[in-house]
Amino acid sequence: MATSKGGYVSGGFDILKAPNAPTITSVTTGIGSASVAFTAPTDVGGGAITSYTITAVDESTGASTGATGSASPITISPGGGTFKIRAAATNIYGPGRVSQYDTGNEIYSGVSLWAWGDGANGALGDGTVIDRSSPVQVGVLNTWSSVGAGDYFSVATKADGTLWSWGFNSTGQLGQNDIISRSSPVQVGALTTWQVVSSGFDNTLALKTDGTLWAWGTNDRGQVGDGTVYNRSSPVQIGALTNWYQISAGRRFNLSTKTDGTLWAWGFGGNGELGASNVISRSSPVQVGALTNWAQISAGNGMAGAVKTDGTLWMWGNNLFGGLGTNNRIYRSSPVQVGALTDWYRISAGSLFAASVKVDGTLWTWGQNTQAALGQNDTISRSSPVQVGALTNWSQVSANGTSCAALRTDGTLWAWGYNGQGRLGDNTTVSKSSPVQVGGLTSWYRVINGVTNGHTLALYGVV
Repeated sequence: MATSKGGYVSGGFDILKAPNAPTITSVTTGIGSASVAFTAPTDVGGGAITSYTITAVDESTGASTGATGSASPITISPGGGTFKIRAAATNIYGPGRVSQYDTGNEIYSGVSLWAWGDGANGALGDGTVIDRSSPVQVGVLNTWSSVGAGDYFSVATKADGTLWSWGFNSTGQLGQNDIISRSSPVQVGALTTWQVVSSGFDNTLALKTDGTLWAWGTNDRGQVGDGTVYNRSSPVQIGALTNWYQISAGRRFNLSTKTDGTLWAWGFGGNGELGASNVISRSSPVQVGALTNWAQISAGNGMAGAVKTDGTLWMWGNNLFGGLGTNNRIYRSSPVQVGALTDWYRISAGSLFAASVKVDGTLWTWGQNTQAALGQNDTISRSSPVQVGALTNWSQVSANGTSCAALRTDGTLWAWGYNGQGRLGDNTTVSKSSPVQVGGLTSWYRVINGVTNGHTLALYGVV
């Protein structure tokens, strides 16, 4: 899943565009490649447009890599480094004008995997069962693409489409067709079509490149979603559809969206976390309402949240400590809007609290705060969103049981909350009530906290 440093294209484009040139609208960078979207010029010196050429120019060496196509987007593969992008249109009379953008971003030549926190049962994947208070690399390869942190276990995919797992395996949550725990990554089967994973408390969801949805692990509340309540120690397909788009695994329940923008839930529903207007558990996906504009989802512990395409934020489920952000403590069995603002960007539902980043780069938290997980420099719970500090460069946040981890647009990694077993990664076991930086690296690519407690996984961009 290609993306740029910090979770989205950082900064703006420095436009050096000539008249009537293609207009670059977005650049999504990832492992050795970038997808460049653009709109066509109205005129390129006369004549019909026949093709477009996207070129990445390395700022340090001047070397360039290009690709040509007839439509947007076009993917280029320059490897690693800081680059400038140029877009040119060609018509039947010859080359047209050039649009040049200085993106200031990095294309990663590889992505390494790091872990820290509670190492019980081998959850960190470093071949031990030792707790780590600062990040340790999982293996030596730089080929990881997505990760899921469960309760004392981990699952990940690589760029080649293979699936890997390690850690606690009492109910088959590693997908290895057994219940043997592992302390280092072991491949799940031999397929190379796995795309993205999300691990909950004791089960995992996965999407394949063909749009099919798969799950495995504990199934006592129907959280696998295959219509049964039998544990599954290897991946089983959920239905036969091929239009699943986004997944989020929580504590004994799961969420997913489809390519049509609909939202679906299954598993335990005792707190209303399925959003189906009742407290009934489901062993197969049930649609949440009838809307088709769900953009981003997050399943937590007893509660869930989602952002719609219009930028509104919605929550449902357990509201014991105000974790739904509705300025009260009333449980909700269907989505309720948080305030009236339309500038929400990403939501992460933790254990009775939540964290979110807005489109302006500000960071907000609310809900249970007994372990300082809200980052507000105190332990006071809140029932409506409160800003964390005053910075506007937050790009991603991940909430778990009692702590948070987050990325800034400069690629730095930050954490706060409970720090037992060193789960904040700041080389201490002292809890923090406001964000502290994890090390000094600046190319963190993605961070995932376990849905309850324990450990954290992060991907780091290698350039």
